[in-house]
Amino acid sequence: MRTITTQRLIILTSIFTVLFYNVSFFEHVIEIFPLNAGNIAFLISLALLLYALIVVLLGILSSKYILKPIIIVSFISASAIAYFMQSYNIVMDRTMIENILQTNMNESMDLMSVKLLIYLAFLGFLPAFIVYKVPVSYKSFKKETIHRFTLIIIHFLLMVLLLASFYTHYSTFFREHKVLRFYTNPVTAIYSLVAYTHRQFRDTNIPMKKIGMDAIQIQNKSESDTKRKIVIMVVGEAARADHFSLNGYKRETNPLLKQEEIINFSEMYSCGTTTAISVPCMFSIYDRKSYNSTKGYNTYSVLDVLSQAGVEVLWRENNSDSKGVAVRLPRENYQKSKRLREMCKGECRDVVMIDGLDKVIEKNDKDIIIVLHQLGNHGPAYFKRYPEEFKKFTPVCETNQLETCSQEEIANAYDNALLYTDYFLHNVINFLKQYEKDAHTAMVYVSDHGESLGENGFYLHGLPYFIAPDHQKHVGALMWFGKDYPLDKEEIKSRADNEYSHDNLFSTLLGLFNVQTKVYEKEMDILSQ
Repeated sequence: MRTITTQRLIILTSIFTVLFYNVSFFEHVIEIFPLNAGNIAFLISLALLLYALIVVLLGILSSKYILKPIIIVSFISASAIAYFMQSYNIVMDRTMIENILQTNMNESMDLMSVKLLIYLAFLGFLPAFIVYKVPVSYKSFKKETIHRFTLIIIHFLLMVLLLASFYTHYSTFFREHKVLRFYTNPVTAIYSLVAYTHRQFRDTNIPMKKIGMDAIQIQNKSESDTKRKIVIMVVGEAARADHFSLNGYKRETNPLLKQEEIINFSEMYSCGTTTAISVPCMFSIYDRKSYNSTKGYNTYSVLDVLSQAGVEVLWRENNSDSKGVAVRLPRENYQKSKRLREMCKGECRDVVMIDGLDKVIEKNDKDIIIVLHQLGNHGPAYFKRYPEEFKKFTPVCETNQLETCSQEEIANAYDNALLYTDYFLHNVINFLKQYEKDAHTAMVYVSDHGESLGENGFYLHGLPYFIAPDHQKHVGALMWFGKDYPLDKEEIKSRADNEYSHDNLFSTLLGLFNVQTKVYEKEMDILSQ
């Protein structure tokens, strides 16, 4: 194998990266700047600009001992990113990086496919192996520095020349089509990873902000008894509102819930488009615009405030984890506990989370809130989310490679999973009904985020909020109250079609338990407006 210089290795790496890892980027660019005589030169300049940027970055970051490792890691990660971008139309912003790092093994296995392995083998490990084996000639430190500096300057000037030559196109590109930059691979992923890592190190020693320390439960004036309150909150997974028959969807996806006296909130919107953001955000005191993970993880949640007020709290999950919400509270995970998994046959169904709750409720007579974190409609393997008897809508997509299925097949599998959620929530309600005589009972259901099912080429979720379609933000939400729960159900129903969001949950949960505290905002409480 011929020896090459570090400069040539950087140049070849950059060309390879532009040609093989950025197909999705150029596909999206061509949608906006079609292949015609007026745009051809600009598109070529854009490819050259991306090439020059990668050369500059490699030139700055690399040295004799880290150049090859950087390229090898870049090739392997870029091949995986290319697969997910082209298969699911996702982007690697900081939120997606956070979501990936919080994904557990079960969720990761749902994403494995033969196609992914082919991408990794031929676009990742093969070129990485070639780079590993190719001999590189290194000159003296002084000469290497001069040559690398010259390479950087030449390509930096090339970038300036390209930007100046196509100023009109680039001004439109950067001003009106900012989302396109999220598809540059692996540039955006590297930037997002560095930004996420920097924030994690920066926030290591931030003290916990304890809010609601003045929280106490007060007697509601409308109450004529002293019954305890038993509330189960179900955190749904990837349940978009427009696929609920309760919201007018053409298919009957809520046949059991429609038989119950539920209050359906048809215009509920999520705090984020990923579980890693939405779950901690919905329980936090911060609204969507002011929320970030740093504040969320380092501030007491509404569950902490309820616990401070004397309410018993339990978090049960059939999902990855609580994303930091329940770290200070009693918590049970069905995917990690060997004892709990013994109750499952293969995949744990959400209904197993109800088992044993009677013992939890009966161990004392305090008010209690139990949070059940669903696996729900977790994609892309929707067909795994329900037993065979819930396979009502056919044919279904029975693979995690959604791009190989028709939209109808994907929707069928997704709707079957929603049908199972309907069954699960119906079981939660029936469980609570047995306590109606001696307690005030309620169920609150709200999904963490929605889901794209192939509309406009988008799948799953996780797009930056400002560009995400409504399918990823408009979520299913409903409540059920026992017959004697002390509130005006008809009055709440009259405004159930108003627009609400996860921002309302903090004060709504406090209001459910009549908790008085400075952090409670009556105007944000859905049930008291």
